Amino acid sequence: MSRQSLAARTGDRIAVSLAYGVIGLGLAFLAIPLAITCLMAFDARTYLGPLPPPALSLHWFERLVSQADILTSLRTSLILAVLTTVLSVTVGTAAAVGLARGNFPGKAALTSAFLSPLIVPPVVIGFGLLLFLSKAGITNGMARLLLGHVIVTLPYCIRTSLASLLGSDQRLTEAAMVLGATERQAFWTITLPLMRTGVVTGAIFAFAISIDDVSISLFLSDPSATTLPVTLVSNMRAAFDLTIAAAAVVLIAVTALLIVVLDRVVGFDTVVGQGLFRS
Repeated sequence: MSRQSLAARTGDRIAVSLAYGVIGLGLAFLAIPLAITCLMAFDARTYLGPLPPPALSLHWFERLVSQADILTSLRTSLILAVLTTVLSVTVGTAAAVGLARGNFPGKAALTSAFLSPLIVPPVVIGFGLLLFLSKAGITNGMARLLLGHVIVTLPYCIRTSLASLLGSDQRLTEAAMVLGATERQAFWTITLPLMRTGVVTGAIFAFAISIDDVSISLFLSDPSATTLPVTLVSNMRAAFDLTIAAAAVVLIAVTALLIVVLDRVVGFDTVVGQGLFRS
């Protein structure tokens, strides 16, 4: 083996080692705060002490479920997430069908308009919605939160549904109509089943984003409708304790459950590895 080849192999090994090191540091940066949060949520002490906790207990979770404001905000978050998911999936699926099958002037501009909230910071959307809805006379907190969450989650539903629909074979729908099916029958029996991967993925994303949103909810909440993340932020400012860590563990569990559902229903490799076009 020549000296140049040996030097090239050594350089490749160093580059691979550095890449693995960067990946490991990135994973550690993401995982260590979560691990510490989960550990502290089970701290048996009644105050915020140094790591590690001397004993484990569930009393922070008992305190979490005993606070009326947290339970009320949790119920609001769940109702809001379900309504947001239903509206976003319904509108997003219809919009995706129109964008994929329709041929009309301004189609590209309309596609960009539907996807534009993805590039607008949520803080800007929240502040803009607060000003607009106040001018429009919409003062109901739940209605304002629902509009804000739908605006943020709708692009995800459109994007995933559109990707599934563009990856499917349109000739299947045409064949069904040639064989005598009406447009409505072809949509329910052919088009919608072909889109199910994107629809389910968009629904899970919409639910997860809605239940975890803070930026927009801070602007649109009122005393009659406050979400769980906003309540936790308010409590953290007033008196910081490990009840917030217990709530974080609950949200992590909900997110993990959604990932499991996504894997069971759609297949995680389909979404992350192969993409939605193979649905």
